[in-house]
Amino acid sequence: MHKGIIKTAALLGAVSVALGAFGAHGLKKMLDLQGLAVFETAVRYQFYHVFSLLAVGILYKEFATQVLLNAARFFIMGIILFCGSLYLVTFFKAQQIEGLNWVGAITPFGGVAFIIGWVMIFFSLLAPGKKN
Repeated sequence: MHKGIIKTAALLGAVSVALGAFGAHGLKKMLDLQGLAVFETAVRYQFYHVFSLLAVGILYKEFATQVLLNAARFFIMGIILFCGSLYLVTFFKAQQIEGLNWVGAITPFGGVAFIIGWVMIFFSLLAPGKKN
């Protein structure tokens, strides 16, 4: 197993739960239903990809390839770009900051990073790597 990936997943999982609780309790007074839905999407996708990071960390024990490590990097990049941009959009809405909605244009790049991460898991398992 790759402890660094699993540690990262654990920290991002804790952040997911904290942000989810904040969204459920603290943001209801600050955002409309659409803004809450955007925030909830960010939390949901972050949490989904925490599990993908855990899987990569565990798979690495049997299939130690650079491709698998890159899959983890793409999942982390996806969390930063996809979820992070959605968190920023909701923050700007909650603070009523105008003119920064362009941040939402970053979101699809994070979605592509997620897709690449999943495809890399597939390819990493086609040819097992050496055990470290």
